[in-house]
Amino acid sequence: MHPAFAVGLVFAGCCSNVVFLELLARKHPGCGNIVTFAQFLFIAVEGFLFEADLGRKRPAIPIRYYGAMVAMFFTVSVVNNYALNLNIAMPLHMIFRSGSLIANMILGIIILKKRYSIFKYTSIALVSVGIFICTFMSAKQVTSQSSSSENDGFQAFAWWLLGIGALTFALLMSARMGIFQETLYRQFGKHSKEALFYNHALPLPGFIFLASDIYDHAVLFNKSGEFGIIQWNYLTVLEAVYVCIRGVFTLTTECTSLTVTLVVTLRKFVSLIFSILYFRNPFTLWHWLGTVFVFLGTLMYTEVWSNLGPPKGQPPKEDKRN
Repeated sequence: MHPAFAVGLVFAGCCSNVVFLELLARKHPGCGNIVTFAQFLFIAVEGFLFEADLGRKRPAIPIRYYGAMVAMFFTVSVVNNYALNLNIAMPLHMIFRSGSLIANMILGIIILKKRYSIFKYTSIALVSVGIFICTFMSAKQVTSQSSSSENDGFQAFAWWLLGIGALTFALLMSARMGIFQETLYRQFGKHSKEALFYNHALPLPGFIFLASDIYDHAVLFNKSGEFGIIQWNYLTVLEAVYVCIRGVFTLTTECTSLTVTLVVTLRKFVSLIFSILYFRNPFTLWHWLGTVFVFLGTLMYTEVWSNLGPPKGQPPKEDKRN
């Protein structure tokens, strides 16, 4: 697959996934479980057909090692969905999840005993400041936009605070999962497509505990008249998350890490801008400043600028993959 086509898959899949998720969440708050179930089921079926070869292909990584990974992956997905029901706006949701660098660095220091350069610590500080600014300003908006009743205002703020706690928990759990994956890949080799399949297939029985909520929202979708058909179309388009994942996977195999970093970072920024402009989400100059800090810190962490030039001692040459 040509790298340019993979870039198109990333932008088309990831951006449309974010847009349709917000459309659904605005019409039916709390529909995250049925959306997640649809995504997991689609990717699991596709992986069973093409990656697992109808169950005939033995996994390179023993199944028992996928247990803990699947538990963490399922928990992160569900908690992130519930956070949208707790007065957490989509822009803040996207910005907060960009703080994965912070969580990874903290757990890397604690678990893997890693040490980082001053440059990386500075980049993490920028990301931290950016998230703090956006979080603080969103807290002020929640209290100011709530009812004039003091009790209602306190209740809205309490739900928002619970949402921040949920996002923080999901962020740390996601970082822990990344470290666990890194350990497995170091031991058994990289098998991204296999991990993609098992991470989505094994958690499917867990949705039994959410069956009532999934059924209720399916009924709501069907009872909403003509708009119900549109909503089911939105749900189908949400399978674009698979396109997004496959696009990123293709980029990692066809392009340099620099290209992948730039594409993914730019995709997040485009999704954020579209969410703000199209859905008219409240976004002040302070939010913009926080957003700039987050993305600038992310690029600094990946040392984009130091990698732009040719390696020392070698003449510059064209990288055809870029």
